Amino acid sequence: MRFAGSTALVTGGAGFIGSNLVTALLKEGAKVRVVDNFFSGSAENLEEVRGKIELIEGSVSSREIMREALKGVDYVFHLATVNIIAAVSFPLLEEETNVRGTVNLLELCKDLHIKRFLYTSSVSVYGFAQRFPISEDTPPSFTSIYPAGKYAGEAYSLAFHKLFGVPITILRYSNVYGPKQSPQNPYSGVISKFFLWAIKGEPLRIYGNGKQTRDFVYVDDVVEATLRAALLPSVVGEVFNIATGKETSINQLAEKIVSLVNPYAELKVEYLPNREIDSIPRRVLNIEKARNILGWQPLVDLEEGLRKTYEWFKTQTLEDLNFG
Repeated sequence: MRFAGSTALVTGGAGFIGSNLVTALLKEGAKVRVVDNFFSGSAENLEEVRGKIELIEGSVSSREIMREALKGVDYVFHLATVNIIAAVSFPLLEEETNVRGTVNLLELCKDLHIKRFLYTSSVSVYGFAQRFPISEDTPPSFTSIYPAGKYAGEAYSLAFHKLFGVPITILRYSNVYGPKQSPQNPYSGVISKFFLWAIKGEPLRIYGNGKQTRDFVYVDDVVEATLRAALLPSVVGEVFNIATGKETSINQLAEKIVSLVNPYAELKVEYLPNREIDSIPRRVLNIEKARNILGWQPLVDLEEGLRKTYEWFKTQTLEDLNFG
């Protein structure tokens, strides 16, 4: 067990990715402490580990809460975030969480002997990239509030590393999907919503013409990359794309999900005007750096990942899936 005898703090641990990471850390022998304000996370995501973790309800921007949460911690996994959709409606909350919350954690960590500060960023920082696949040295392009805040967190992380020696590693997640990504959450990803609509027999709602592409990566692969990035000494101060290197159009995604839920159903799609956020026409990432330095590569392709996600959906009740 790679984290046996250690204590890990997971901010945003009640979220979709965070709760999957918490489960993995427990399996790896870590003592886990979670901080979450439940803005978008859910206590239900932690139900299976209740009694096995220490849960602190509060914001990462709170000095008092985070000072207490960091006591005795070896690894900090900073996943707490106000996401790309919520950031448009709540820009001050985005700044408080994504920027000040990150600086608060880093400032507290600089006097501690933590083994790693793992900062989770987003490939949305690349915006309208011009060269594909997108590599880590691509200049940022801010098309909305969220990527600006995530990149600010990256910049502060690197600054605290260079000035104070905080051992940071940055991961830029692509479009993550999988179990626990509930369609009830208004901020959840397209795959969970497509599954909900397909199961209900409703038209799948697509913003734009559906020809836009994304690089979808399964949550178990993301968790494994995150664990590796926390352990390897050679990746301190480095930035990595965490994706698959393969692009799928939203139209193709819709077809795959409908055929999985009901192979005999006719694909029904409702096309809506482009959204102001995340209307990037193309996104596919270069993951060679993660392969070469992290020794990581995604093991679950989209077809298998969608099957695994659908199996999880089938374990949920009608209320869980927001029927009615």
